[in-house]
Amino acid sequence: MMPSYRQAVCVVDILIESTEKFEHDLDSLGHSEKLMVIEKINQCADLFPNQKSYVYRKLRRLPLFAGLNGYESSLYTLKISEKLRAILTVDEDPIFDQVIFTLFRVVGHDNLDKAYQSIAESLYQEIAHHGSETATAL
Repeated sequence: MMPSYRQAVCVVDILIESTEKFEHDLDSLGHSEKLMVIEKINQCADLFPNQKSYVYRKLRRLPLFAGLNGYESSLYTLKISEKLRAILTVDEDPIFDQVIFTLFRVVGHDNLDKAYQSIAESLYQEIAHHGSETATAL
């Protein structure tokens, strides 16, 4: 009798959300660039449940401003092409067995730092603000 093997199946819901700015950026691209962006993002989402480490190797964190009080940012960039980068967050929610990719911008490589910093500041301003209040109270 042959031994039976059970394959672990990872059942995770993958949600992809996009902001108005991302949609505007996408609409401003040519047809082939738009398809490339959609394909790269879908590829990451499709691979994530079973090849999470591979997907994270494709993503890159840029340095953030100080003041996250020990929190780690979930804000990343994804190289679409030599000229284009997508800015997104990846939020793993183990309670609901889901991963949420939130797409913030798709920008030219030349505009990446400025767009990334702007998104980071708006996302993390509350954490940074609480950090400065704590420091003032001490």
